[in-house]
Amino acid sequence: MKQFENFSLDTANQCLLRDGITLNLPPKPFAVLRYLVEHAGRLVTQDELLDALWPETYVQPQVLRTYMLELRKILGDDAAHPRFIQTLPKRGYRFVAAVNEAEAAAANAHGTSRPAGNAPPTPAIVGRDQELALLQTHSRQLQNGQRQIVFITGEAGIGKTALVDAFCHGLNPDLHANLARGQCVQGVGGTEDYYPVMEVLSELCAGPDGEAACRVLALRSPGWLTNGHANPEQRFPGGQLAPSQRTLGDLCAALEELAAARPLVLIFEDLHWADAPTLHLISALARRRGPAMLMLVATCCPRRSVVADSGALDDPLRHLLQDLGLRRLCQEIALPPLSRKSVAELLTRELGQELGRDQLPAGLADFVYRRSEGNPLFVIAVLEHLLAEGMLVRPADGGLWRQLQPWPEVEAVVPHQLARMIELEVERLTQDEQHLLEAASLMQVAFPAWAVAAALELDPVEVEEACDGLARRLHFVVRAGQDELPDGSRSAFYVFGHGIYRQVLYRRQSEARRARRHIRVAERLGALFAGRQASVAREMGMHYQAAGDTERAARLLPQMAAC
Repeated sequence: MKQFENFSLDTANQCLLRDGITLNLPPKPFAVLRYLVEHAGRLVTQDELLDALWPETYVQPQVLRTYMLELRKILGDDAAHPRFIQTLPKRGYRFVAAVNEAEAAAANAHGTSRPAGNAPPTPAIVGRDQELALLQTHSRQLQNGQRQIVFITGEAGIGKTALVDAFCHGLNPDLHANLARGQCVQGVGGTEDYYPVMEVLSELCAGPDGEAACRVLALRSPGWLTNGHANPEQRFPGGQLAPSQRTLGDLCAALEELAAARPLVLIFEDLHWADAPTLHLISALARRRGPAMLMLVATCCPRRSVVADSGALDDPLRHLLQDLGLRRLCQEIALPPLSRKSVAELLTRELGQELGRDQLPAGLADFVYRRSEGNPLFVIAVLEHLLAEGMLVRPADGGLWRQLQPWPEVEAVVPHQLARMIELEVERLTQDEQHLLEAASLMQVAFPAWAVAAALELDPVEVEEACDGLARRLHFVVRAGQDELPDGSRSAFYVFGHGIYRQVLYRRQSEARRARRHIRVAERLGALFAGRQASVAREMGMHYQAAGDTERAARLLPQMAAC
């Protein structure tokens, strides 16, 4: 146990505590913090951290900056005036707080110990009690030898990983379950087969029962042992596995043998980035009929799969979910947006308010709920934006937070970090797809295919087919229905899953390009509704006004007033 200020780093139980309360810290950020704490007082370069935590694996250095932001948030640290983690530009990081060794007994004084048989402290999550209880129910089935395959699905930022973290921390110690996690990485799925599977096997071999895991793998499926855990006679040239010696049947048999001695829980995160062979393994494990104390939990965005990068027409993840679901071989837990009440609870927790939601500044919960639409990641991003802009402040004596400025118009708030995340997601699409989404953002709510086609001067049928393809692949585009136009033709219309996506796409266009596209849509509206323009005058006026064509917008005022 290592202590610094009011924090305790419990290396035995892999958790961070503040004043004796367990904090929600995922495995990788915990590993980064542990390495810094264990090397406190000296410079730790980026290369040293990457080599120590991701040996023999190439990882973008950007991931360290992401983890540092997360750690500073949890520690309440300030990069400009660090109490814990100091950034040395272009060199690395230094842990600057004094670190003391503490015996386990010291933790008892803070109330962190628990009687044998009780569940460990569970990271606090908001609005997911039902889903967490369902996961725990599945874990209890393991003792009956009933294998469990569970997919946790939802849009980006909806809280899939937070739910998995809470489930893992809350596993009943009486199960004595062996747990390992594998992370699917975007871009890797198309080039390296079984990447998350090998991460899971490495964790099993390096874990408390690592000797037994290596022994079973060596006996049942030696081709799946990495060079780091294989015996010398089992190693292969160049540090690679021998593909000819790897079969799914062998690995399934090895995992089932491991799950015969004690429950085995495997976690695969971001399965939408997984390679097809990894999906085949999950399918094989789900279809095998023998009893096994095996539970596999996978998180994914069903409509954002690796096929978006590969350009393939098929979607193996969607087919896997449908096939296993129809055969009742899996359970899907779809995470909905948080309710207004849960958003208020999340804000209360993040702001450290102890007196309940009524003590939040008036209107804060409603404003953040409207802007985030219940997405937890967006809730935090909007809150951080308000804090950074000085709209929320807290007295130095630690009193209640106060609102210093009026809440901005909803359309005026796009947190920079969130906007950049969406930009990166959009930039992975083709140029034509980006232009299509930009044109779609010209409409306020739903965007019809004919309007997108008009803005881009393209064939409406081809545009509708392209929109259908995006709706199948992207989590933030949804087909919402079909309209009949005045000329008797029909056109599908779509909506953005979240308003912030529409706003970012709108702002990434130049003013001149936006104006030209707005005018094309307005003119197409006028042509479609010739003789009935009064019914669409308001919409036409909005497009002309957005294009800066106030003269034509003004001509429509009488018709707008008559509506």
